[in-house]
Amino acid sequence: MAPLLAVDNLVKKYGNLTAVDLLSFDVEPGEAFGLLGPNGAGKSTTMMMICGLLAADYGEVRLEGRRLDRTHPESRQRMGVVPQDLAIYPDLTARENLMFFGSLYHLSGSELRRKVDEVLEQVGLTARADDFTETFSGGMKRRLNFAAAVMHDPVLLILDEPTVGVDPQSRAHLIDCIRSLQQRGTAIIYASHYMEEVQVVCTRAAIIDHGKLLACDTIPQLLKQIPFEVELRLGQSRVPESLSLGTSARIEMDGDEAVVRFSTQNESCELTLNSDVTNILTTLARHSVSVRSIRTHEPNLERLFLKLTGHRLRD
Repeated sequence: MAPLLAVDNLVKKYGNLTAVDLLSFDVEPGEAFGLLGPNGAGKSTTMMMICGLLAADYGEVRLEGRRLDRTHPESRQRMGVVPQDLAIYPDLTARENLMFFGSLYHLSGSELRRKVDEVLEQVGLTARADDFTETFSGGMKRRLNFAAAVMHDPVLLILDEPTVGVDPQSRAHLIDCIRSLQQRGTAIIYASHYMEEVQVVCTRAAIIDHGKLLACDTIPQLLKQIPFEVELRLGQSRVPESLSLGTSARIEMDGDEAVVRFSTQNESCELTLNSDVTNILTTLARHSVSVRSIRTHEPNLERLFLKLTGHRLRD
């Protein structure tokens, strides 16, 4: 069975700059798919090509088996887009904004009014429905931006950095809305450079940088590429020269404090017999080296990005 959305070998160049370089992925119905990378990675360019706002130099996009081009404009009407830049009118109320955007999708009469009430409730703005949006907080504007994109019940919703600059309450509202849409079968493309957010929201993700696909898999499978890290802070600045902790551990200085760091494929830090942690603690005790604290660092997408690119995520 064909995926809902298929992106095949997309290329987009601007002069000598290749913004998107042979990018391929697919999205299934009801799936939240993360498109993850730093600013300038090619996320927005990719989404513009998916929406039909930008022509690809090579490759194609298919939605529900139909190629997205000028011969199938009706396919674009099956999408909803939440752009990074707000696309609402400040001199209209929330209700008036949604009435306008709903009319663009050929909704009218009682159906339009019902849908406006439904999405206002969905994003938690019913009480502010008749207030001018220029009085809204940044988070409320983001929620209204989201509401406008789902007025027509799209089969695919594209979100470009939907939580930039929003408060925790609005972020929680938006994530709840995304999960509700997933349950109805709506496919989601969630583009962000907030890797911890993608890790929570999405079931699968593609990591891109400089227009290239670096990895694409389910979140658990992506995280398996990164080991569990343990950090032992020692209660002294010097350690015996004879101390050897094996090849898996390294002793570093953090200011005037010695720190032991090592990686393990175990998914926990339980002090079981013969565990990496237990063996190192035993060796330290034999050399009368005390441990002041133990910290663990679970695998995350930020560390995976560092592993794949050699640098940290750029803001």
